[in-house]
Amino acid sequence: MNPDLSKLQPYPFEKLNALKATVSAPADKSHIALSIGEPKHQPPAFALKALTDNLARFANYPSTKGLPELRTAIANWANTRFNLQRATLDAEANVLPVNGTREALFAFAQACIDSSKADAKVLMPNPFYQIYEGAAFLAGAEPVFLNCLPENGFIPDFDAISEQTWQACQLLFICTPGNPTGAVMSRELLEKLIGLADKHNFIIASDECYSELYFDEANPPTGLLEACESLGKTDFKNCVVFHSLSKRSNLPGLRSGFVAGDAHIIDQFFQYRTYHGCAMSVPCQLASIAAWQDEAHVLENRNLYRQKFDAVIEILKDVLPVSTPDASFYLWPKTPIADTDFAQQLFAQQNVTVLPGRFLARDCDGVNPGENYVRLALVAELEECIEAAHRIKAFVQSLNQTLYTNS
Repeated sequence: MNPDLSKLQPYPFEKLNALKATVSAPADKSHIALSIGEPKHQPPAFALKALTDNLARFANYPSTKGLPELRTAIANWANTRFNLQRATLDAEANVLPVNGTREALFAFAQACIDSSKADAKVLMPNPFYQIYEGAAFLAGAEPVFLNCLPENGFIPDFDAISEQTWQACQLLFICTPGNPTGAVMSRELLEKLIGLADKHNFIIASDECYSELYFDEANPPTGLLEACESLGKTDFKNCVVFHSLSKRSNLPGLRSGFVAGDAHIIDQFFQYRTYHGCAMSVPCQLASIAAWQDEAHVLENRNLYRQKFDAVIEILKDVLPVSTPDASFYLWPKTPIADTDFAQQLFAQQNVTVLPGRFLARDCDGVNPGENYVRLALVAELEECIEAAHRIKAFVQSLNQTLYTNS
């Protein structure tokens, strides 16, 4: 077996299950899960209709490159969404549909890392989407964690990275908007990273799966390709982005996304995927076309999240440090006790599950940047999120009383 498999840690939800296994939840309270980022809003009916109207197409093998109509729909969406005028995406050269970005992010590292270089490094935010680390290990590279701390707005301090580390970097994973923090990188920072990629010849892989879940309609999150546009970088050299319909369109089970950017990298990744990775089925591609061509359901989706954030923050603001993130559907509050104790006791007393922040991060530079934070995914219906917020408030008030009594 591949010895690098031994480097993989249990997934956060395995750790969470083990944490909860030692306590019992109250039987008189229904369980509310705020732990997993699985959208619960209704998917657009027209996308489901496009899927069911074409079930007979499951009889056909799909091509790895995807239908031309899907690549065109994706290119049109991205060119419009990110105001790409000089640096426009070409549907044939710059776009590759994938079966969700989880698989694509992992496979991408396997395709682009040169493991013959002993010091190959993959840089990534910390806390982070766990696929980044596993992808680095199994590509034969060393993951380098970049702490996302509150004093930096939960954005990595790229100025603190040594020249030696940049020189060894082959791949930089960024996540903007961030998971779990919701922090959005500025255009100026993205432009700076593009300059570093050009200088040191590494690839930037920008995970932008939460880019459509924002709250200020006048200021959608900037994307990496948009930064290329502002620099006049019409070839997107060293830059690729990953987008998905899972969060944008409430279609996590469709497993539909895309990779776009540097034509040479996209071509090489396509060659890799002809050997490793499944092509998206034709019915799923047709449903995806319908979803990428419509914005009304995405606006409605944002409005639903906006209502939930407003309601939940109003309930929790007096007991936890909560505020609306730049984007995403997560709250990332600091906890008054250890995050693992907070999550375990909350489950035991209120039957609400949240994810301890340390499970999403690694110890780095003497700290675990997820420690004493919890991730709350506001994915359930409004009423359930409100009920969860009231239970969390009651738990924290009881906890504070206990801490006060014991002090």
